Amino acid sequence: MITVGIDVGSITTKAAVVQDGKVISDRLILTGYNAKDAGTKVYEDIVAGLGVKSSAVDKIIATGYGRKSVAIADKAVTEITCHAIGAHFLNPAVRSIIDIGGQDSKAIVVDENGGVKDFAMNDKCAAGTGRFLEVMARALEIDINDFGEVSLKADAPAKISSLCTVFAESEVISLISKGEQRENIIAGIHESIAARVVAMAGRIGLSLAPVFEPLGIHWAETVALFFGFIAKEIFIGALAVVYGTANLGTHP
Repeated sequence: MITVGIDVGSITTKAAVVQDGKVISDRLILTGYNAKDAGTKVYEDIVAGLGVKSSAVDKIIATGYGRKSVAIADKAVTEITCHAIGAHFLNPAVRSIIDIGGQDSKAIVVDENGGVKDFAMNDKCAAGTGRFLEVMARALEIDINDFGEVSLKADAPAKISSLCTVFAESEVISLISKGEQRENIIAGIHESIAARVVAMAGRIGLSLAPVFEPLGIHWAETVALFFGFIAKEIFIGALAVVYGTANLGTHP
């Protein structure tokens, strides 16, 4: 049985193929302006890469903010459910998930079967999300892909106290004008994100050793360092949600 999961996010669109319980391929592209086109393109790319025809695919499941735009999907499922199933697929011992996406962040508690027990999310403000990081990257005139590497050089993370993207950007500009080192500012941004997500996760009693599903692997390790507030071990699964989406296709 071949199933395809498609996750259309605000910044990236991902796909994964599961055959007989094993992930055999995955893809990630930028969503761009048209979510519908992104879902179709990532599907066509991944199927073509496997050298199979669409007729060989038994089921297609879509998730993400643009899931309803994926006309080729047999079913659309919320990303909360897909995160839980995907994390369980990657590591059955996981009981908690932290997801920092392009336009929201989530904390999810799962049971021993990969079912959702509770969750909390920030979808009212861009602070602590990928969009927030993009704004900060522009203010610092640095490629967002370099955030992780640069911040690891910090010796004294700067204090970013505002939880609002607009005000936080003003703080960053002020720090720049005062001559603060770029690496300290970036480390402070990561610490600010971590503190915000920790507070959100605390509302649902996030347990130890969560899966951390980041927007981008280039800065994920740096942000993860600060989750020492709540975890001694962090398992990074950047494609957990789409693996879960694909595995949902195997369910009745």
